[in-house]
Amino acid sequence: MMKSIQLKAHAKVNLALDIIGKRSDGYHEVRMIMQSIGLHDQLSIYITNDSKIRVQTNLPFLPTNQSNIVYKAASLIKRKFQLDQGLYINLNKRIPVSAGLAGGSTDAAATLHGLNQLFDLKLSLKELMDIGVELGADVPFCLLGGTALSEGIGEKLTPLHPFPPCHILVVNPNFNVPTKNIYRQLNLNHIKKRTNIDDLIKNIKEDNLHGATKNFSNVLETVTVKNHPLIQEIKDKMMELGAITSIMSGSGPTVFGIYDDLGKAKEAFYHFKVDNFEYQVFLTKPYS
Repeated sequence: MMKSIQLKAHAKVNLALDIIGKRSDGYHEVRMIMQSIGLHDQLSIYITNDSKIRVQTNLPFLPTNQSNIVYKAASLIKRKFQLDQGLYINLNKRIPVSAGLAGGSTDAAATLHGLNQLFDLKLSLKELMDIGVELGADVPFCLLGGTALSEGIGEKLTPLHPFPPCHILVVNPNFNVPTKNIYRQLNLNHIKKRTNIDDLIKNIKEDNLHGATKNFSNVLETVTVKNHPLIQEIKDKMMELGAITSIMSGSGPTVFGIYDDLGKAKEAFYHFKVDNFEYQVFLTKPYS
């Protein structure tokens, strides 16, 4: 049996996010296109001789007890499969926290993948995803990765053709947006623009980058941008600096821009990095 494992936990962005309606249980029915990107956290998981779970991170404000989703994922696997051994998990965070990039969900997914390998549990991807949804609606996608259509509350996933090659500029203005508050303020009757997700899927399949980006849309911008006008300013600046399109990811506040020219992408990266030192800025690519 393996004694340790190192894993990358990749962030995701929403190429399209539409809310179909609200269910009787309070959850929202969604239709989204999710995309993994190269930006990632790093996890190192070690089996220990005692039965305890220990989590350590490079960010002092993150909890390392039962309220940490990595801890929850490890505890869930230990309980389901009656594992006696302990675990030490070192989490090196690079993905901004509470930023619409599934940073916590992808760490949980990596933990599930890692423990499946460490303990040779032989769980299929489908079995891992069934476990993952107990931790959060984005965890199944983070287990799957790549490009996918997400439906239901986010747990119904259909893998898609990989997104065309491009450069992705990610800018996080370094404030948190509570997802529950955004959904609570959302009024479906006030949404005027909805994306054509079927057309987006068609353009992705045809490797038509410019056609695909014309169909990017996020209905949650109707709430988050109104609350935080800075998000619109970042979007506008990205377009001014050569992005094909720019959109908010998830409930925000992170904004990403798609570039087909590396030179323009680097110029935009340095603009945001130098002129706004409080922002978290990354230049990355689609990951599959």
